[in-house]
Amino acid sequence: MIKKVSHIGLAVEDIEEARTFFKENFDLANSGKENFGELLFSFLPMAGTNLELLQSTEPDGQIAKFIQKRGQGIHHISFEVDNIQAELDRLKNKGLKLINETPYLNAHEELVAFIHPKSTFGVLIELIQAKQKS
Repeated sequence: MIKKVSHIGLAVEDIEEARTFFKENFDLANSGKENFGELLFSFLPMAGTNLELLQSTEPDGQIAKFIQKRGQGIHHISFEVDNIQAELDRLKNKGLKLINETPYLNAHEELVAFIHPKSTFGVLIELIQAKQKS
């Protein structure tokens, strides 16, 4: 079951330029920059959700290819769920095409998986299960 929109991912060519833009025009502070694989990313927290700025660190990386094909802009929408594997199984049984049938750990050690945009009106959907607080 979907709990909320966790974040909206934005593909950008220059993360510093994007961070400055959102700070100067919308007064959105950022979480600092982080690396994960070929990604450089930064979160812009807002009440109840976040914007995630995504920049590729490699010219042939996923975000770079996305920008080359579609331009900068919305890359994905992330929904927070309680049980990611149960959601993946449910969606697969309903006929949705999954990019990941098994979730994997992201940079913050949360479980994530993606649903193919061909099954979701052209929008890449990420499911995310927040790690348990101890």
